[in-house]
Amino acid sequence: MKKREVLASVKDERLIEKRRDQMVKGAVTLFKEKGFHRTTTREIARSAGFSIGTLYEYIRQKEDVLYLVCDTIYDQVHIRLEQDIDMKQGTIESLKLAIKNYFKVVDDMQDEVLVMYQEAKSLSKDALPYVLKKEAEMAAMFKKIIESCIKNGELTLTEQESELISHNIIVQGQMWAFRRWTIQKNYTIDEYIELQTKVILQGVGEK
Repeated sequence: MKKREVLASVKDERLIEKRRDQMVKGAVTLFKEKGFHRTTTREIARSAGFSIGTLYEYIRQKEDVLYLVCDTIYDQVHIRLEQDIDMKQGTIESLKLAIKNYFKVVDDMQDEVLVMYQEAKSLSKDALPYVLKKEAEMAAMFKKIIESCIKNGELTLTEQESELISHNIIVQGQMWAFRRWTIQKNYTIDEYIELQTKVILQGVGEK
């Protein structure tokens, strides 16, 4: 799925990426503390370390920043899964590695994940379906790995079961951010990954 275009007046792609990364980091802190609607673009610019004029060289409206926050999460998940894992390998170990990498992304981007789900409702009607589609694509990546395991004889699951389990993995990873106020008192990220992976694999009937 193609990225939703966020217009910029600057042509230097590397500079755009750098400035938008600064924007995202600054905005996440503000959105988490104040919410999307109470945060101003001037505050985002100040938090990112540049002027309001510079901000508007890289975005057109405040909603663009929230969209970039959402897309950054999905980009990182895709990078970590596609670079490190052979989707067609069809082994339990490849599924375990995919779960581990995904959970690690959530751990690295806890604030972004939290903000995305708290404030995604503020996205426009044309942007929200894109964000929801990207999440569905993340689940589809896990479903592809699971289907490879089925084809390789490592798992025995129906189509419906594969679909549901792929979404369960996404939610269990996000829970590390959603319920961190209590879960992270009891587990390290590595302990959480180990236990959740065990529960997930028990649920799919690992041989």
